[in-house]
Amino acid sequence: MDSLTFKPGDALLPSESTVSPWAVLFEDEGPAGYFYACDKTPNAPDGGFLDAMLIYNGSSLDDRERERLASIQWSRDGMTAALYLDGTAQALVDFTTRESFCRSNFPNFMEGQGDTWRKHSHAWNDAAFARFESELYL
Repeated sequence: MDSLTFKPGDALLPSESTVSPWAVLFEDEGPAGYFYACDKTPNAPDGGFLDAMLIYNGSSLDDRERERLASIQWSRDGMTAALYLDGTAQALVDFTTRESFCRSNFPNFMEGQGDTWRKHSHAWNDAAFARFESELYL
């Protein structure tokens, strides 16, 4: 598990899967915190960014000066990653099904022709998260 103690407005937590080329990235450079699904293949389209999810708007956080803990946990097969903030799951990326889920369900886009990643919804999926957690302990 990769983790980082940070104050909102200044966070960068990359995490690579044991399965190449997958990676995820939690980033907060000021106004908001985002979680990204990434393809580390050289010359990957869109700079390697497959999907982006809003985790929080900084202005909506209680006590922006309080330190937080961000953690990223990968599944045993290296195909799914979850982002936790202060121990609570906020986002889930599944590289097998090519879909992502987050508590904010934002942003959502119409998929374009040739898109391979589901982007029309990021709605949190309790069943997908329960599957992820149960597989950690098999």
